[in-house]
Amino acid sequence: MNATRTSTAASTTASSSRLRWAVLTAASSLVLLAACGQQDDRTVGQKVDATVNAVEQKTDDAAEKLRQESADLKARSGEALDKAADKTTSAANQVVATVEDAAITTAVNAELTKDPTLSALSINVDTAAGAVTLRGTAPSTVARERATALAMAVKGVRSVDNQLLIKG
Repeated sequence: MNATRTSTAASTTASSSRLRWAVLTAASSLVLLAACGQQDDRTVGQKVDATVNAVEQKTDDAAEKLRQESADLKARSGEALDKAADKTTSAANQVVATVEDAAITTAVNAELTKDPTLSALSINVDTAAGAVTLRGTAPSTVARERATALAMAVKGVRSVDNQLLIKG
């Protein structure tokens, strides 16, 4: 954010310098034209007034352009910050989801280990967005169903895909 402000300040300073240069150039040109000896029925005061008015108009035009460029830059930098915030939020959400899935997998493995009829070593537990998949073997149909019930009882589990094969 500070880099954006520094960039905006540098851009504003450069634009102000260009504006001053343009105003001085315009004023000098008008004075030189007035002094060229061309037929002009205006008094010196009228010529100075006309030059001042022209310079004021150029200054106003340049100031308006600078305000518009500043507003455009502010809008573009705001859009960039919004995109960066969205990406950061998305990345944070992915990290949270991964940590939650890892916690679910650990909890399901712990529950399977506690059951005397199931062998946690023969059951692979995978979790994605709260959906648990059980792969491997179970000693019986009852043990297979018990694995599903144990997994469903873990906080955060949304569904269980029991792919255990009966081996006994």
